[in-house]
Amino acid sequence: MSTQWPDGLLLAYYGDDFTGSTDAMEAMTAAGVPTLLCLQTPTPELLARFPDVRCVGLAGSSRGRSPQWMDDELPHAFASLAALGAPILQYKVCSTFDSSPHTGSIGRAIDIGVRHMRGKWSPMIVGAPRLKRYQAFGNLFASVDGEGHRLDRHPTMSRHPVTPMSEADLRVHLRGQTERRIGLIDFVQLRAPDVRERLNALTNDDAPVVMIDVLDEETLAAAGKLVWEGRGEGVFTASSSGLQYALAAHWRANGLVPQMPGLPVASPVEVIAAVSGSCSPVTAGQIRWARDNGFRVERLDLRRALDAQSREAEIERVVGVAVRAVSDGRSPLVFSAEGPDDPAVLAFDDIASQAGLSRAEAARRVGETLADVMRRLLDRAPVRRVVVAGGDSSGEVAGKLGITALSVAAGMAPGAPLCRAWSGDAVRDGLEIVLKGGQIGGASFFGNVRDGAS
Repeated sequence: MSTQWPDGLLLAYYGDDFTGSTDAMEAMTAAGVPTLLCLQTPTPELLARFPDVRCVGLAGSSRGRSPQWMDDELPHAFASLAALGAPILQYKVCSTFDSSPHTGSIGRAIDIGVRHMRGKWSPMIVGAPRLKRYQAFGNLFASVDGEGHRLDRHPTMSRHPVTPMSEADLRVHLRGQTERRIGLIDFVQLRAPDVRERLNALTNDDAPVVMIDVLDEETLAAAGKLVWEGRGEGVFTASSSGLQYALAAHWRANGLVPQMPGLPVASPVEVIAAVSGSCSPVTAGQIRWARDNGFRVERLDLRRALDAQSREAEIERVVGVAVRAVSDGRSPLVFSAEGPDDPAVLAFDDIASQAGLSRAEAARRVGETLADVMRRLLDRAPVRRVVVAGGDSSGEVAGKLGITALSVAAGMAPGAPLCRAWSGDAVRDGLEIVLKGGQIGGASFFGNVRDGAS
């Protein structure tokens, strides 16, 4: 099959959360593939403003949603993206496969998505070595502080408050979410000369899921080749940004993208503003670093924030702290939790119950509150670069800021680029924003965003 690019778009994707959506955009942009991330359904009028774009994403919030919500919302989203004509339609998932039968069901998303493409298989690439995610014989591993963990023994994902990972074999995990046939091309088969024959034996009109192991750069490029050459009349795939990295590796091997990919370096700014709804120990370490290195770090009191009578006063309290910090030349950081053992996390069910909310409703309300904090802060202080930590919080904040689309402005940590906001609101247009997943970045991440260091 020809390795030449077709005319038009190469890939369209729906991100199951906002941080993952920017992760996918970063991977494509860094490879030399112009990419636009839309925060609303992409229209011909919007895309006409970006004629060079070859990849389009739509940022979503399905990772924290129910299967019924997916049934109601995803068909329209997938149909709008499929209508753009790209040969690959992706449901972009987290590289830690955050999902369960009841929340963020990847299986349900696949069952909905395959109806919108004509392919006879649904490839799945989850491993992404650049993000320290590795899949071997169908089992997913992730590295933390230089130490690899099977995902069901991962210090964060094995005890995730919403979608804990009790099984590292993704085939077993996914079977709890779909009745669709699930196959695997393992890394030994991927390197074999008859890999295409193996794939052909798995495909059929029922469009089975075919997982593809990725361990290193060699298997990454081989996986990209298998998907690209097997796209046929169009395929639907539920994959992490490992798909983007795999396709780029294959295209690079064929001279279609630059051999030395990269992103611009950001210039430093005097202050940034940050909010965090993440419970990750990685983000907790970053909050501690910020506190020890001159940031004005302030906790959002969840009991007051979730109580209808005290919510407004609590928002105004932390906004006041943040505005005063900016006037003093310090970067404010407002957070709701500091790691999985934070008392606010351990007592979250009780806090939600006292507020008359379910756990899911309370989690969403935290994101909404942080979004209100950021919006009011930007309205009152001269800040042009911001950070949001946490996937759900990122979606809420970006939505309340009236942002239409994002493009990559510079590199930061892998998976969390500095983005340029596009908005019809002149005040918000050009805002620089980083949407950071809980597991992303080193200890000095917030300082790096301020200082322009990647």
